[in-house]
Amino acid sequence: MNKERVSALIRELLVEIGEDPDREGLLKTPDRVAEAYRFLTSGYSQDLKTVINNAVFESEANNMIICKDIEVYSLCEHHMLPFYGTCHIGYIAKNKVLGVSKLARIVDYYSRRLQIQERLTAQIARTVKDEVDAEGVGVVMECRHMCMMMRGVEKQNSSMLTSSVLGSFHSSLATREEFMSLIGRK
Repeated sequence: MNKERVSALIRELLVEIGEDPDREGLLKTPDRVAEAYRFLTSGYSQDLKTVINNAVFESEANNMIICKDIEVYSLCEHHMLPFYGTCHIGYIAKNKVLGVSKLARIVDYYSRRLQIQERLTAQIARTVKDEVDAEGVGVVMECRHMCMMMRGVEKQNSSMLTSSVLGSFHSSLATREEFMSLIGRK
């Protein structure tokens, strides 16, 4: 991202909405917004292999592994407004497991770009499944969308729940129910 160009565009935006970018409170706003967008869209400049950083380990585990309540912060691709919430990831390992922090890093990798929650949920599930060749994966995400809360229909208490289930989480009702129960969704 070209921070100087983004800063100039934010300055133009301030003028277009009727603000004075030279007033005291806005003098550094274009630079601050450019820096915020650099961070909030850093998923575009990262590489998944670097994010995972070889933290795939041999394991005899074939039980369900769950990491829940992972914070999610993203920007909706339709309005570029934030959505935020929690993500729960579960998988059944075959011969490999991911370092636990890598689950949160995968969430950040995909959420730090313009997104829709439905795709974000599926991307996380597919990546976990592919990286460890998991028998099955379940991802549940619950988020609040500012584009729905502070504009449009203005429903402040609304949240959106999405899930993506692959492999045994898709084919086995018992596996899916165990996952949902363990994350507190049953």
